[in-house]
Amino acid sequence: MILVTGATGTVGREVVRGLPAGLHVRVMTRDPAKAVGMFPGTEVVVGDYADPPSLARALQGVRTAFLVTMRVDGDDDARFVSAACAAGVRRVVKLSAAAVLDPGADDLITRRQRANEDLLRGCGLQWTLLRPRAFMSNSLSWAAPVRHERTVRALYGTSPNACVDPRDIAGVAVRALTEESHAGHAYTLTGPRALTAVDQTRELGRLLGISLRFEELAPDEARAALSGRWPPSVVEALLASAERQRAGAKARVEDTVEMVTGCPARSFRRWAQDHIEAFTATPDESGTRQGTV
Repeated sequence: MILVTGATGTVGREVVRGLPAGLHVRVMTRDPAKAVGMFPGTEVVVGDYADPPSLARALQGVRTAFLVTMRVDGDDDARFVSAACAAGVRRVVKLSAAAVLDPGADDLITRRQRANEDLLRGCGLQWTLLRPRAFMSNSLSWAAPVRHERTVRALYGTSPNACVDPRDIAGVAVRALTEESHAGHAYTLTGPRALTAVDQTRELGRLLGISLRFEELAPDEARAALSGRWPPSVVEALLASAERQRAGAKARVEDTVEMVTGCPARSFRRWAQDHIEAFTATPDESGTRQGTV
């Protein structure tokens, strides 16, 4: 049996969809209502990292597990790994981050990811680590200003990032969950080339058939925007990450996706084509469908 955590998130959802038919797949979620109808034929269980009995129930009979944790101020990984060991799980595939390899990265988020990787490597279970660069899907945060203002706003618009399609991360995860040869490996996952926010804005404009404007945020403006979504410690970690990107720390491209899956990593253009409706106006927003003139 395979357990997928974070299945209602961007990568976890694609992992469940990509697993071969005929496997017994179980999805763990805190809110099963979110998974209703999302994964036909898949077992859905209630589980919470802060509730050890629920973890024990979710992990019963599980052979391999896909682990996604988001909080940087708790011990979610430690609780899950402990429960997995007790349940007899054989291997855990962990979603980490490429920043753990950057010696200049000392922000809160990266330190936590390094600690969680060390925890998994030392627990006695088989493990596989997935270390992606930024998700291409992060650009969905631009959808509303693109629709309403034909504008993209971001910090350091000319700094490159070898961002990766979440579907490619999921493709590697599926291989790691279903093939024995990936135990003990750590995979850095990128797209086929490094892009800047200006590059992405230009590509979106071409696909939409409109002229998009890019506005670069000052650090204080970015801090204010992020503060509406994240606590101060996380905001500062994200700003430090942006500074490292500005210095070129995130531009390196790897061929790991193709090496593991046999398929080249998808381009940003491909990702944007497949999600272009998010960037076009809906009838209830404007009365008429716009954004494709």
